[in-house]
Amino acid sequence: MKFSSLSTIKSVLAAGLLVSAAFAQAQSANGVFRVSAIPDESPTELQRKFKPLGDYLEKKIGMKVEFTPVTDYAASVEALINKKVDMVWFGGFTFVQAKERSKNQVTPLVQRAEDEKFRSVFITTQKDINKLEDLKGHTFTFGSESSTSGHLMPRSFMLAAKINPDTDLKRIAFSGQHDSTVAAVAGGKVDAGALNISVWEKLVAEKKVDPAVVRVFYTTPGYYDYNWSVRTDMNADLKKKLTDAFLALDPKNPQDKVIMDLQRASKFIPTRAENYTAIEAAAQNAGLLKK
Repeated sequence: MKFSSLSTIKSVLAAGLLVSAAFAQAQSANGVFRVSAIPDESPTELQRKFKPLGDYLEKKIGMKVEFTPVTDYAASVEALINKKVDMVWFGGFTFVQAKERSKNQVTPLVQRAEDEKFRSVFITTQKDINKLEDLKGHTFTFGSESSTSGHLMPRSFMLAAKINPDTDLKRIAFSGQHDSTVAAVAGGKVDAGALNISVWEKLVAEKKVDPAVVRVFYTTPGYYDYNWSVRTDMNADLKKKLTDAFLALDPKNPQDKVIMDLQRASKFIPTRAENYTAIEAAAQNAGLLKK
């Protein structure tokens, strides 16, 4: 009798665990996957770029995908670490910051092929500025303080050319966004600025800037930059689904091409944290990485 009762209790408990597991799985399946991005362009532009990708990811991972804008670069780091969002489009420097802040609990999944050798451009309207050394005594704007392509790497290359932005320039500013940097230079608010080459080429293609008036006078060598990152403790199956979804995008497919054109990607490739050691070293050398 006791044996029978014990068996019944075990059966009930086992059934309960199965129901709980099924319920948790249902909750996950019916949950919302939250995505964000560093605000290197205007919020409306980021939303526009993400919409087709979000719709695509919904089908691939079986969850509702929502884009959650953040106010600044630092907020994107905190949002991922504090589980306010599940995946973030980071620049190389913000990834390094997130990795540092989380004690290595952030994993980069994929990057665009273009991000293996990303570049920054320096722009000006001034006839007497033709190389980095000519910036001495001029006014200048970076993008966001936490931007890889709009601040960290431009600063690094300036220092390599023996130009210290803090002491050799008349004044430096931070526009906050790449397109705002172009607007500041074009509008005469500063003599020169540095930004992401991808945004520059997009603005030129869309005829939002006249390259005959605002011209590129220096293009940096290539470096690793943007990636899509998640928390390291994310479910392994979901990580794989996300990675596979990005890697499956094919520009020969018209629907995929729309997504990739908006992301300014020829294809997505796997990436790893080790790819960003040079960014981390540059940040430390420039005194920009706070531990």
